Amino acid sequence: MTSKEYNWLLKHSQNLFEEYHGKHLAISGEQIIAVGESAIEVFKKAKKYKPTGKISITYIPTDEETVTLL
Repeated sequence: MTSKEYNWLLKHSQNLFEEYHGKHLAISGEQIIAVGESAIEVFKKAKKYKPTGKISITYIPTDEETVTLL
C-alpha cells in the first residue's frame, strides 16, 4: 500500500467503517475499485477493472472484530 492510499484510508476510515464493515476492499490511488466478502474475490474483481498497476487490498473489521485500547 502506498503512503497516498494509506493516508486516504486514514482520512476516510470512519465513513469506510460505516459503509463497508466486514468487507474486503481493493483500492487504487484514492479510489475503491472492488468490494467483496473475501480477499480473493476482491482481487479478481479488481484485476478485471484494472489489469495492470498496483492494487491494495484491505479489510474493514466489524464492530465485533474491532478492539478498543484503553
